[in-house]
Amino acid sequence: MLPLPENAPDFRTNGYWKNRLLLDYFDDAVAAHPDKVASIDAAGTTTYREMAAEVEAIAAGLLALGIEAGDTVSIQLPNRHEWIVAHLAAERVGAVTNALIPIYRDREIEYMAAKARTKAIFIPDTFRNFDYAAMIDRLRPSLPELRHAVVLGTAAPGREGFITWADLASRGRERGITATEAAARRPDPDDLALIMFTSGTTGRPKGAMHSHNTVLSGALPWPDRLGMDSDTVVHMASTFGHLTGYLFGVALPIMLGGSGVFQEVWNAEEFVELVERHRIQHTSGATPFLQDILDAPNLAQHDVSSLARFCCMGAPIPRAVLHAAKEKLPSLNVFGGWGQTECCLVTMGSPADPIEKVLDSDGRVLPGMELRIVDYDGTVVPAGSEGRIQVRGSFLFRGYLEQLDATRNEFDGDWFDTGDLGTQDEDSYVRLAGRTKDIIMRGGENVPVAYVENVLYEHPRIAAVALVAVPHPRLQEIGGAVVQLKDSAPFTLDDLKAFLESKGLAKPYWPEVLKVVPDLPRTPSGKIQKFKIRQELSEEYSQEAKA
Repeated sequence: MLPLPENAPDFRTNGYWKNRLLLDYFDDAVAAHPDKVASIDAAGTTTYREMAAEVEAIAAGLLALGIEAGDTVSIQLPNRHEWIVAHLAAERVGAVTNALIPIYRDREIEYMAAKARTKAIFIPDTFRNFDYAAMIDRLRPSLPELRHAVVLGTAAPGREGFITWADLASRGRERGITATEAAARRPDPDDLALIMFTSGTTGRPKGAMHSHNTVLSGALPWPDRLGMDSDTVVHMASTFGHLTGYLFGVALPIMLGGSGVFQEVWNAEEFVELVERHRIQHTSGATPFLQDILDAPNLAQHDVSSLARFCCMGAPIPRAVLHAAKEKLPSLNVFGGWGQTECCLVTMGSPADPIEKVLDSDGRVLPGMELRIVDYDGTVVPAGSEGRIQVRGSFLFRGYLEQLDATRNEFDGDWFDTGDLGTQDEDSYVRLAGRTKDIIMRGGENVPVAYVENVLYEHPRIAAVALVAVPHPRLQEIGGAVVQLKDSAPFTLDDLKAFLESKGLAKPYWPEVLKVVPDLPRTPSGKIQKFKIRQELSEEYSQEAKA
């Protein structure tokens, strides 16, 4: 990791770094109210007492499997309480968590698990009709350091390299873990806590590394800013493998000593029912989720008056959506926020913000972080002027995994260049204006363009390809592929999808619009002119959508 920043002592003095582990907050909650509900998911309700017993059993089970302090444990589970248990158990034995999104398939897992040097991985048996154990079998030759796959569900008896969650817990209860063992393995708060892969813009995704202090710092401002306490019920549908899901679904409820309500797959009708049943007060997610709630056919039939806050991330809040929210959900405060895997949520709105600020900005910088707007020469620009967004502060990651040079290339001194463009007004509200990095924002999730293009170039019939963002009424953007073929035979979107499925590429990364052209527009030097492709494809898609 990068060395500690020079102002690390100030972060501690000012309380931005508490020098605590998530496990410390969890132990506090268990001691304060052991029989309080900690988690509600598709499998049922789990109290803090019950979760604590599972954490100890799984932690001891990891010891029995030979997991050492500093080893990497990957978690590719859906939003279930077992994800949280696995993470806290790994922390208990001094291991590092590599959070993996459930929709990742062979190609992503092969690269990420190898890069993280995963020793053990937690997977479901099946989820959304995908066989994860079979994937691990396929990938074993490429993952020589992977020793154990812990399966939530069933695994064939005696199947080499696999153990069920139930069997691991049973083995852990037999072995136990002593206070001396736990103390000896306890990580320092400045140690590596979390590896989370972010969208790559020049090829492969990069593993952003957070220490315990940096990642938890990103959740600390929320309770004071939003009036949260141990009575707060927090909802999360974004995957725990994404920083939004981790920070505000896994960490925040535990740090509050509150309750979390989790969905494995986003469904607006189910969410409406969950709000009424569990009196959910807060949720965070991509902006399209809010539109889905407003369009839910059962909204008027349920009491959702407890829902007080929705923090929209990943895309601007359309004016029509905000007005519809005010009309249908008068008790709900909607506000935006902006951040990245490398720096957590840096800016956030507030329920007290004027409506124009909610509509026209992504909020103000949270305590512990600093933000500046600079031109392409690195000079700070006046208020209201557009430029590159750079940040620094206590939430900032500690580097990209095994890519020290690539990490340093993203910094201007101690300022991290986010690759986003924006403005900051006289009142310090920040507004995103676009991206300098080549990324498609699909429903609040980044699609790594260069990475997907590399896969497309593996198709034997594709001579050249450009993947660009195409506007979409719900998801904000989807991927559009413009391809130049090596032959003249027909080539359809279904053909492309079949190829990408054979390559094991995650489905949200698949292009949803295809255009075959005889030649791609290029500069005199041969560089593909994506701005022309983007404009032409957007116009054509808009006309087709209207028709």
